[in-house]
Amino acid sequence: MLSLRVLILGGAGEASELARRLAGDNRFTATLSLAGRTRAPALPPIPYRIGGFGGVDGLVRWLCEERTELLVCATHPFAEQMRRHAVEAAQRAALPLLMVERPAWEPEQGDAWIEVVDINAAVDALGERPRRVLLTTGQKDLAAFTRAPWHDYVVRSIEPPASESLPPKAELISARGPFSEADERALLQARQIDVLVTKNAGGTATAAKLAAARALGVPVVMVRRPPVPELDGIEADVVGDANAAFAWLEACHERASRLRGV
Repeated sequence: MLSLRVLILGGAGEASELARRLAGDNRFTATLSLAGRTRAPALPPIPYRIGGFGGVDGLVRWLCEERTELLVCATHPFAEQMRRHAVEAAQRAALPLLMVERPAWEPEQGDAWIEVVDINAAVDALGERPRRVLLTTGQKDLAAFTRAPWHDYVVRSIEPPASESLPPKAELISARGPFSEADERALLQARQIDVLVTKNAGGTATAAKLAAARALGVPVVMVRRPPVPELDGIEADVVGDANAAFAWLEACHERASRLRGV
C-alpha cells in the first residue's frame, strides 16, 4: 500500500487530534513537530520531533531529507513566524500545503469586548485606573504588562513563566485546559476579576472563559489574530478542524494512488 510521508507542524489542539487520527493508519507515515516551548508537552501516538528547524532553510532541508510529500501547518493561530516559514518552505520544496485555521471567536449578545490589534494595545486598553486583570495570553506576551505595574494580575499559564517576565503584582495559576464554564466563573469571582485579557485563538478548549465573562458582565480585551499568510503561487488549502484536515489527507492519498497506479 502507498504510504505518503507527512509532516505536521504542531502547536494547536488540531495537530494533536490529527496525530491521533493518523496513528496506525498505514496510508500515511506522519511526523508531528513540536516547537518545544512547553517543557512537558503531551506526546503524540506517532513519531515526533521537538525543537526548531533553524529557519526556513532548515525546514526545507528537513523536508527534502525526509522525502516529505505533504506539509500540514497546524500551529497556534498566533504563531506568525512559523506559519510564514511553512508557506515559504512549501513553495521552495514544491509540496502541497494544508493550513489548519480554526474559526475565530465572535462576540455574542451580552459580550463586552474591547478588540485590539496586538499585545501592546491590550496593555493600553487596561487604562490608568488600577484593576484586577486575568491574563491568559501565553508566556511570551507577559513582559509587555510590566509597563502597567499599577494593576493586579492573575496570570494563568500551562507552565510557570520566567519570574522576570511577570508584572510586579502577579499571582500565578498553572493550569491546562479545557476548562468548564462553572470553573471559569468561580475563578473570576474568587479573584474578583475586573477585566479578562486574551487572544482570539478560537476553538472550544478555552472558550468557557468567554461565556463566564459574559455571564458575569466582565469586559474582555481581545487581541485580534493575525491573518493567514498569503498563499498565492503554491498548492495550498485551508480547513477549520482536524476532521477536515484528515479528509484532505485522504483525498491526497486517493489522488496519489490513482496517479501512481497503486
